[in-house]
Amino acid sequence: MVPNLGLDEIEKKEENVLILPGSDTWQNPEHEAVLEISKEFIAQGSLVVAICGATMALAEKGFLDRCYHTSNGAGFLDMFCPNYNGKDYYVDKPACRDGNLITSSATGTLEMTRFVLEALQVFSEETLEYWYQYFKNGDANAFFGMMHSIS
Repeated sequence: MVPNLGLDEIEKKEENVLILPGSDTWQNPEHEAVLEISKEFIAQGSLVVAICGATMALAEKGFLDRCYHTSNGAGFLDMFCPNYNGKDYYVDKPACRDGNLITSSATGTLEMTRFVLEALQVFSEETLEYWYQYFKNGDANAFFGMMHSIS
């Protein structure tokens, strides 16, 4: 993945979404600037999405201490994040949404996308459910239901 703008060009508007992709480099100091931007996005009510390894960075910075979240398994954040204090808020699911923060395991991309589409109100609830069922199960009836619900 290649960013199309620098960190100083990110517009910190409430309607913007910040997606932190999975990686095993989130503990590197070079990511401090984007974590500060994440903090600003969360504080202003913008949507922040953290996938897989990015959840480690948020956990280490204390962003997950008081909100429901998930990651790559119940012990994953404990293993890699000495400052993690959010065990009581851990949800053992592929993806989780708590307000404007969405967290996802490496295998939760479909559920994470569902939460993003829901938060952005891209589809009606009915269309979103058909969309999810189509991509989760490959059900042709869900595809036709989705198409019908859009028109």
